[in-house]
Amino acid sequence: MDLAGARVLVTGASSGIGAATAEAMARRGARLALAGRDAARLAGVAERTGGRALPGDLTADAADLAARAGPVDVLVANAGEGWSGPLTVMPDGTLERLVAVNLTAPMRLTRLLLPAMAERGRGHLVYVASIAGALGVREEAVYAATKAGLLAFAESLRYEARGVGVTVVLPGVVDTPFFERRGRPYTRSRPAPVPPERVAAAVVAAVERGRAEVYVPGWLRVPARLRGAAPGTFRALARRFGRP
Repeated sequence: MDLAGARVLVTGASSGIGAATAEAMARRGARLALAGRDAARLAGVAERTGGRALPGDLTADAADLAARAGPVDVLVANAGEGWSGPLTVMPDGTLERLVAVNLTAPMRLTRLLLPAMAERGRGHLVYVASIAGALGVREEAVYAATKAGLLAFAESLRYEARGVGVTVVLPGVVDTPFFERRGRPYTRSRPAPVPPERVAAAVVAAVERGRAEVYVPGWLRVPARLRGAAPGTFRALARRFGRP
């Protein structure tokens, strides 16, 4: 898809990957609708990109967001939340919040936007998932499950969304406020976090080139393939080297 003049809705656009994606899309000449809960930060991104700020909680009323966004050619479903720790001590309400933000909200928004895309025979859906959804992560079971659900949702849509592209982006560790917000900072030296601009560039390239699946960084494709081809070997390595 040529992004020049395309109408792009980015969720979670107030910071991190969402803000970087908005800026990358603006450089391609896209017309942006930017959704996020932090109204002040969102206004700053809108000012830098020439986009329209649509502040609000995506989980509260997806229909209202879709109506305010207007016709959309590209949806970048990026908004997400995390939580790290043993499932047995997860606070009440956290599970429901992660499912609502990471999985239910993008599914509902897709349900609202897809009919018009299909009728026009033109559009693209991008879901910012996570390598956690492909591999599973210790002490992030709920987060990983929501991202795995997003991967399955996107894969299934490909068989029915004719004329509409569907992309999943699977980032690894990204240098954003996500880890602070999940309640546990990232302290490992390897793999080193990648800048959000790198993920944003992958999103733009995926839309322009019609890519179905993108790993950022690319080497993450190897453990994902190993898990599918040799699950026993993968789990033995994960038990030895994997940490939250």
